[in-house]
Amino acid sequence: MRRVYGNIGLVPWLAHFVVALFRSLTCTDAFEVHLWPQPQLVEWGNGPAIALSENFYINADGSDVLDQAVKRYKSLLHRERWLPIQSSSEQGWSQCSYELGSLEIVVRDTGAKLEHGVDESYTIYVKGCDAVRTAPPTALLSADTVWGALHGLETFSQLVRCRNSANSKRFIPHNVLINDTPNFPHRGIILDTSRNFYPVDAILRTLQAMAYNKLNVFHWHITDSHSFPLELSKEPELANLGAYGEKERYSSSDVRKIIEFARLRGVRVIPEIDMPGHTGSWAEAYPDIVACHDQFWLPPPGLWSERFGAEPGGVGQLNPLRSQTYKVVKNVVDEVADMFSDNFFHGGGDEVNQGCWNNSTDIRDYVKGGGTLNELLTKFITKAHSYITAKKKTAIYWEDVILSGSINVSTLVLPPKTTILQTWNRGPANTKLLTSAGYRTIVSSSDFFYLDCGRGGWVGNDSRYDQQVDNDPLNRVNYGGDGGSWCAPFKTWARVYDYDITFNLTSKEAKLVLGGEVALWSEQADETVLDSLLWPRSSALAESLWSGNRGPNGMKRYAEALNRLNDWRYRLLARGINAEPLQPYWCLKHPGQCNVNA
Repeated sequence: MRRVYGNIGLVPWLAHFVVALFRSLTCTDAFEVHLWPQPQLVEWGNGPAIALSENFYINADGSDVLDQAVKRYKSLLHRERWLPIQSSSEQGWSQCSYELGSLEIVVRDTGAKLEHGVDESYTIYVKGCDAVRTAPPTALLSADTVWGALHGLETFSQLVRCRNSANSKRFIPHNVLINDTPNFPHRGIILDTSRNFYPVDAILRTLQAMAYNKLNVFHWHITDSHSFPLELSKEPELANLGAYGEKERYSSSDVRKIIEFARLRGVRVIPEIDMPGHTGSWAEAYPDIVACHDQFWLPPPGLWSERFGAEPGGVGQLNPLRSQTYKVVKNVVDEVADMFSDNFFHGGGDEVNQGCWNNSTDIRDYVKGGGTLNELLTKFITKAHSYITAKKKTAIYWEDVILSGSINVSTLVLPPKTTILQTWNRGPANTKLLTSAGYRTIVSSSDFFYLDCGRGGWVGNDSRYDQQVDNDPLNRVNYGGDGGSWCAPFKTWARVYDYDITFNLTSKEAKLVLGGEVALWSEQADETVLDSLLWPRSSALAESLWSGNRGPNGMKRYAEALNRLNDWRYRLLARGINAEPLQPYWCLKHPGQCNVNA
């Protein structure tokens, strides 16, 4: 069914004529606008700028996703009067005698499902006035799927800007061709909602910002040892007793709202139920199936190898020897798998500590009888993995499950066909280990992609801060060391942007890298700082995974990218996303003057 938003619809175009027509019209001396993420191919034509009609409308063949997107972007285009901080010169601002009245959208397959690997490509063609300015300009957005069309609508919205004041007419460049598709199908954000709680509205705002940046995976680390905020009908006591309180829970209706909001913006929601480690909160309802949950995290004399958890509140691991453990785990997996529509399910598997399991009497007896902790983890992972795959889901686990030096399982336990591994240690080295073993891999290196790092420690009575003399034999004055942050330094936008996630891989191994995710763990984060910690550093990930961090000459393009990212940060602010500043405002008003080299 044809739906027209605005006045009168245009006759649909044949998109395959676009490129050939454009080639005959383009020139190189027209003004350009900043886009984020940078598309794969942008060709700017010359000619007069085109004003958007005040009655501008978007015409599309409908699906529920496309209908909603058209309404959102029609509203955005009418209210957003964007004037870039780094305004371009007046060159190219002669005005076409006609206004652009509409954008025509053509989608080949409106029924394609939102799933891993779906086609997200799109093409935009804006045809300006003809040589004698007698024909009105036209604009076409074509895509194979609605998910590509969503990205195209976002790019089209970024093409539109005002001329010299926020109250002036909206303009779009003349004769523009954009042909775009992502380098990686998996581009995401991890948000931990256990250590500190995030209201639904804060999550929805994050999803909207992700759509602006063409990020398409929200990895929801829902539960951990600190709290269990997800309400489940099969296991109601997990949230009743394990959440921080009645207001710090997500109901099934909350989850449905988040998933649908995300779907309408082309974002998949992948749930993570971390287990068997990071499950102390389960002990509030089931103390008999959780080892060491009632212990202080770092037992005397403070030996790290004997720790019960990686941090305060992080103690507690499911006991694989208890039959009740598997009844509860199956109920949780079954309900969460049904609740979330995505084909991926994250089962955790990280940071299983031997000190915690050794604190359990029956596990100590098991080991004395000849069993090993590796066998214990294998028993648990084998059953949990079967629960996930029985629900027709692909299981994701953290790399620890096979790479941990203390407790791990054999690769025979986790077939690559049904398993994806996510890496967070040792940068490119562990990505190499996983892909060389044949696993599809998601990269979340703590050295590059952990957004909570470098903000100081948060544990109490920490004597590392009590340094007032320089006793470093290398004469490096660094009072307090890294400030207590295990993964310091702070990950700047450039550190995120410049990381090549397929570094040192063979072509076969590189094909197994699905993409990457930045992570916001929430020991020192909640809704009050959510936007500033995520943005615009997550935007840096978005471009590096969409079109890469190198220009056509193969050189890193971070210097050029900073100008665009600065501009994009201010546009995010205008759209209600409280992204943090990257430089003094002076640098934006004096392009190039804040560089290291002239």
